[in-house]
Amino acid sequence: MMAYAVKEAFLTLQGEGVQAGSRAVFLRFAGCNLWSGREQDRAAAICNFCDMDLVGTDGAGGGKLVSAEDLADHVGKLWGAEQERRLVVITGGEPMLQLDSALVDALHKHGFRVAVETNGTLPATTGIDWICVSPKAGTEVVQRSGDELKLVWPQAGIDPAELEGWAFDHFLVQPMDCVEREAAVDAAVRLAMERPKWRLTLQAHKIVGLP
Repeated sequence: MMAYAVKEAFLTLQGEGVQAGSRAVFLRFAGCNLWSGREQDRAAAICNFCDMDLVGTDGAGGGKLVSAEDLADHVGKLWGAEQERRLVVITGGEPMLQLDSALVDALHKHGFRVAVETNGTLPATTGIDWICVSPKAGTEVVQRSGDELKLVWPQAGIDPAELEGWAFDHFLVQPMDCVEREAAVDAAVRLAMERPKWRLTLQAHKIVGLP
């Protein structure tokens, strides 16, 4: 296993989805299979609305960790001494490019529930405790089961009715963070009103000023 390339890792509150408000260590891997992370490539990327910095390992708490145990220990230090309700949210970029069973096992040994946020184009590593899939238009989603489906909306080329047949416990619609913010909010609210299987979720961390 090559070193894990971590863009950033920090203690915060989960801002989105079913687990919003929960204390968590965010572990953001560098790299994605839908966009290089370079602005000059954004227009031609499969996913061109990403709001994350995916390049390098220079973020707060970032770096290259040479083993699963080293990275799990790093996450544990960020969480602190408290042993209850330990939660790590692994995201990116695309976490399935790097997340493996060795890291999941090491995090479990440190007492963490392991949650991931993935675009679903790669199968989820075994042993994950909470799987959130956020599908992107123009991709082939192979991970069609999990705990939470989070649809960033609006996206041309995605039919919410089709997604409703996938095996998730929660279906969430999140307004796209874009120039047309008000229109995106209106579209997300309308979807949740018209199709009651969907619940509206907002990016609370941005509202209250958390990373």
